[in-house]
Amino acid sequence: MPVAAITGKLRRKIWTDISTALGLGVSSGYAYWYFYYIPSVRRRQEYYLKLEKEKLAAAGTE
Repeated sequence: MPVAAITGKLRRKIWTDISTALGLGVSSGYAYWYFYYIPSVRRRQEYYLKLEKEKLAAAGTE
């Protein structure tokens, strides 16, 4: 009874795993960057800009 050859299966599985991991990692990185990090930086910059404008307005009225 001959046994089926398994020589290429492991290599294919490794390439599939690596490709999937890299694809999911890059996709997750882009999602984090554009949907969490950039908006949080924008909110922080707007907050500090608002504080600076209030500070300048208060200094101008004195």
